[in-house]
Amino acid sequence: MRETLDVVIVGAGPAGLAAAVYTGRARLKTLVLEKGMPGGQILLTDFVENYPGFPEGVVPFQLMEDFRKHAEKFGAKIETDEAKKIQKQDDLWHVLGVKGEYPARAVIIATGSVYRKLGIPGEAKLAGKGVSYCATCDGAFFKDKEVAVVGGGDNALTEALFLTKFCRTVKVIHRRDQLRAVKILQERIFANDKTEVLWDSVVEEISGEDRFESITIKNVKDNKTSKLELDGLFISIGMDSNSEFVKELVDLDEWGQIKVSQDMSTSQSGIFAAGDVTDACPEQMATAVGTGVAAALAVDEYLSK
Repeated sequence: MRETLDVVIVGAGPAGLAAAVYTGRARLKTLVLEKGMPGGQILLTDFVENYPGFPEGVVPFQLMEDFRKHAEKFGAKIETDEAKKIQKQDDLWHVLGVKGEYPARAVIIATGSVYRKLGIPGEAKLAGKGVSYCATCDGAFFKDKEVAVVGGGDNALTEALFLTKFCRTVKVIHRRDQLRAVKILQERIFANDKTEVLWDSVVEEISGEDRFESITIKNVKDNKTSKLELDGLFISIGMDSNSEFVKELVDLDEWGQIKVSQDMSTSQSGIFAAGDVTDACPEQMATAVGTGVAAALAVDEYLSK
């Protein structure tokens, strides 16, 4: 059995690493578990322009590397492992990973969320190379370019409208013959000279060598396929919170996000959550960091009692 920790932070994205900086500064014995590379979902983006303090923008990998160094400077340890379950035992919370078991007095869940993928050929290869899941993150890189947005809900149309600020044309690709988004967003799409809706269509393949070049789309009514050359593709078909491993432990909302109070506490005493996995974060890096800090401060207060 490992030594008892003050706090285990599950996830080393912006929220988890920001929390680790603050728990480390509070001299809490901190372990951060991360199943992949520290940095989280933001590493799928080429460049970050909207994080405060970097007016010229910053490369996500470098920024998250600095986050990691900052957390380690104050004593946080980062270990590669995937949390599979959290359970209570002898007044401690035990985080059960693939490689080991980690007992702690408190836990911060910061496992984030993942963009829902199309699951088609070329998507993984060209992610971050012209294929994006976040218009607010990457839209400015497509100034005067021709792009497409896949999806028909509120977020897809919001992203499409945002892209019209930069792009020459924005095509909305939707599998049905009517959009799902609220009427006001539909009205704005139809009234915008830069937008065009491709009805009854799905993307079957994404093509390009080192950079995105084109997509193959199929009309679901007549099954005809066609090739569409573009400068970029934005996929906006929803997000899935990484909360499956705690769905029987803490309260979730209808979208699978962990419900948190103002201090980022969950329905279980001693378990806190931060970042995109919660119902309190609008999927932006800056807000993820803020909720991570709030969770860390709450853990310090909780343990001091």
